[in-house]
Amino acid sequence: MSTADEIVFLDARRLAALLHARELSAAEVMRAFLAQIERLNPAVNAIPTLRPHEELLADAAAADARLARGEPVGPLHALPFAIKDLSLTRGLRTTFGSRIYRDFVPTSDDLYVARIKRAGGIVIGKSNTPEFGAGSQTFNALFGATRNPYDLTKTCGGSSGGAAAALACGMLPLADGTDLGGSLRNPASFCNVVGFRPSPGRVPRLNARGDTLGVHGPMARTVADVAMLLAVIAGPDPRDALSLAEPGAAFAPPLERDFRGTRVAWSERLGRYPVERAVTAVCNAARPVLEDLGCEVVDAEPDLAGVDAIFQTLRAASYAHSLGGDFELHRELMKDTVIWNIERGLALAPADVERARVEKAALERRVDGFFERYEFLLLPVSQVAPFPVEVEWVRAIDGEPMHTYIDWMATCYAISCTGLPAISVPAGFTADGLPIGLQIVGRRGADRGVLELACALEHKTRSSLRRPPIAI
Repeated sequence: MSTADEIVFLDARRLAALLHARELSAAEVMRAFLAQIERLNPAVNAIPTLRPHEELLADAAAADARLARGEPVGPLHALPFAIKDLSLTRGLRTTFGSRIYRDFVPTSDDLYVARIKRAGGIVIGKSNTPEFGAGSQTFNALFGATRNPYDLTKTCGGSSGGAAAALACGMLPLADGTDLGGSLRNPASFCNVVGFRPSPGRVPRLNARGDTLGVHGPMARTVADVAMLLAVIAGPDPRDALSLAEPGAAFAPPLERDFRGTRVAWSERLGRYPVERAVTAVCNAARPVLEDLGCEVVDAEPDLAGVDAIFQTLRAASYAHSLGGDFELHRELMKDTVIWNIERGLALAPADVERARVEKAALERRVDGFFERYEFLLLPVSQVAPFPVEVEWVRAIDGEPMHTYIDWMATCYAISCTGLPAISVPAGFTADGLPIGLQIVGRRGADRGVLELACALEHKTRSSLRRPPIAI
């Protein structure tokens, strides 16, 4: 192992093993990733905040010294991380993609960031996100747009777009993200990487306030690497009443499994949403792979009546609660879609929000009944292929108008409302060479099962092995 290119595209599991065995030094690894960032980030704009090289190389040297002294090190020993710019990082600027917070430096870490650090990860900077994570297109007034590594004229998706683009380019071995309406899954689909939305409470959050729409989760270039990171950031914490009791170690064992006889529901559009033909074609080409695995694949989808109103109401209420103070003081510094979401939330009566919560609970019960008949549901991640980076949001799909900036992501946000674990795994490419992801949804709490099927599909399609042109 000698060249920087070989190092930065190693699977994270393999890279960690080489670091633990001292076949690679932390200093070598850090230099390789910093060189890749220096080479590609100016074109892609995935990592807007980067700590000084000398500080990072000093951290790497300290990691090497700990290992040389025989001190115990964690599973993420010396792996570089750029944390999504929506999450708190102690001593490192966190802007939320907003001009309001352009100089904000937190004094504490988000819970999962602290876990990454305790496991030996080295935080090198922040990955780009749209303003306050609003929208599945990564651009903001502070740092500009993050571009798609497979076509620099296209968007990388969002809101974890900087993370997905950096992974695809080999600027990071692992990445983190958040997902409310598709923010881990959509950019993974657009950038040919893997993005996993865990069950609510799988990765505990401080100040979750009973919210089950928003989650933290892992991203990587392979499903096994996603599981590796999930094993670190998952697990209970008493500060989050929603946190699940199962330890993160449950995701550490290999993901191999026999799928013969497994009943799988297949849906091209959830029975209700427009999807571009190019997306449908790529996803449908993956269907025979499931049959090759021994699955029984049936056209079916759950009853999602009312899901759009439920999502829009609860999302608006969340924005009003979390951003209402900033709205009162700095409305002129906010983009129009954020303002629209906050105003919609402020106009809601408590009865409106309670009604949406009751309807969401009924939706979850109906969906659970559907999953008594099927172990998995497969469908497109995004309704469109990556689109021009200058387009803020998709206005129409096959002639059907999209009325809000999130409508074109309904195949993701509808799944968010169910509370079920879901993953985006690379499925293939359009005729224009643009990545398309396939979404796998599992039963309630069955996160590991979703990872197992995603891993089996990944090994069959091998789509994740195709690197973006910019990185070649």
